[in-house]
Amino acid sequence: MPERRRQHPQDERGFTLVEVLVVILVIGVLAGIAIAVFLSQSEKATDATAKAQVRSAETAAETYATEHNGEYKGLELARLKEIEPSLSDEGIAKLTKADAKGGGFVVQSEALGTKDRYSIERKEGGEVSRTCKRENNGGCPAGGTW
Repeated sequence: MPERRRQHPQDERGFTLVEVLVVILVIGVLAGIAIAVFLSQSEKATDATAKAQVRSAETAAETYATEHNGEYKGLELARLKEIEPSLSDEGIAKLTKADAKGGGFVVQSEALGTKDRYSIERKEGGEVSRTCKRENNGGCPAGGTW
């Protein structure tokens, strides 16, 4: 009888400590990759908001010119925010510049999370250029135009 107590049943199985640690390590690596991808997408979303805001400012500047006989003289941030109230929302992006320039204008928005700045400039002849200054790996291409 004492011999029976010392024997361990053969069908008891479980995971060893090494197996459990390997599984935890694999889960940790996968979580690290997922978090990095999420943060990258989050930066791109922040920059997309700044792009949308500067496009809205462009439309508001055109509206301003329509109301002022086709001229941009006197264009400023406060006037654009009166025309388009959504430009006052500064939760994710902030409109930082709105100026008359020659016979055209320049509007600029900054993504608060990435500090990337997006600009739209309309020159006197009607040519429009879209540029950005990249601070992080958000949505601003390496060439600086979008």
